[in-house]
Amino acid sequence: MLQQSPIRLALIFCLGACLAALPPVAARQNPQSPPAAKTPPQTPPQTKDNRADSKDKQKKPPNRADAKAEQPASRDDENTIRLDTDLVSLDVTVIDQNNTPIFNLDLDAFAVFEDKIKQQIDKVSREEVPLSFGLVIDTSGSMRSKLQTVTDAGLGIIKTMRSDDEAFVAQFKAEPELVTDFTSDKRELEEALGELYTSSGTALLDAIIATADYSHEKGKQRRKAIIVITDGVEKNSAVKEKEVLDAIKEDEVQVYLVGFVDEDDTGGIFSKNGAKKAKELLQRIADDSGGRAFFPKDLSEMGEIAKQIAKDLRTQYVVSYYPANEKRDGSFRSVKVMVAPKDNRKLIARTRQGYYAKNEKGETPQAGTRKMRGSNP
Repeated sequence: MLQQSPIRLALIFCLGACLAALPPVAARQNPQSPPAAKTPPQTPPQTKDNRADSKDKQKKPPNRADAKAEQPASRDDENTIRLDTDLVSLDVTVIDQNNTPIFNLDLDAFAVFEDKIKQQIDKVSREEVPLSFGLVIDTSGSMRSKLQTVTDAGLGIIKTMRSDDEAFVAQFKAEPELVTDFTSDKRELEEALGELYTSSGTALLDAIIATADYSHEKGKQRRKAIIVITDGVEKNSAVKEKEVLDAIKEDEVQVYLVGFVDEDDTGGIFSKNGAKKAKELLQRIADDSGGRAFFPKDLSEMGEIAKQIAKDLRTQYVVSYYPANEKRDGSFRSVKVMVAPKDNRKLIARTRQGYYAKNEKGETPQAGTRKMRGSNP
């Protein structure tokens, strides 16, 4: 027995050494121990289905309601629709049969017809918008006795200007002449009125078309107007009525016209035999543009007329709609605005008679480029 004890001890020692070299059993069998692996990605991998959904969302164009709710930027990308070019905004004056302006009408009171088809109105507002307007004064020899009164009326209109308005002063004799271009400086405009002087010749229709073109081209505000004051002795114009009416439509400029009718005058378009036709012509020009014509019988009325014009420009509604006819064919679209009666009173809406749609290139027909003396190319 004593001789075998060392051998047993040696065997026990070797067995213990082998067991110590093996990893712990618990470590091999514990399934909850986290493996030494990479952290899973936070973004799920792209699959065939969600890649298709992503492409569909990118290609889906904005709906019409979304386009109306915001001002979309104009872009030339292939897949972008230039929705901002479709909106039509009409400046509308509403009066009753006594020529009293009517305020506080809501959208439901208006109806708009384009080419005799009723349109869905998007918005009606009466927010005061900045103006670009021109004072266009007849300084022909026949206006000599009226010039001071007309100038005073012009000064009254200038005083109503606000900081973001702009105006120009032009005069016309044998040809239209720009006295001072668009500016917001009231002092500069007042000085320009003080520089007016009379001489022979009158080119009334030439003056209307040239100043309307100038307003369209140079005016920075959306609402544009010219205020033309004349005695209507027309002798020198090269253009005819149709050209003027076409230019007014293309320029989208409101025309306010003050005509001193002297039926005892033996010459000009306001002569005794032609007074009625002349007034009808000037009334058509004003109506087509959405403006207004005044025919005072006395110079003392000029101050009140100037106030009415200034108020008229400030109290217009803006009626906006997206045309049902979405074609971009550059055609002229006639427009008529109707207003529902209020308090048993018939109401009248004055606005431009129509507009030119844009063509496929997003352009509208351009009016003639008749220039005034003193204006830049």
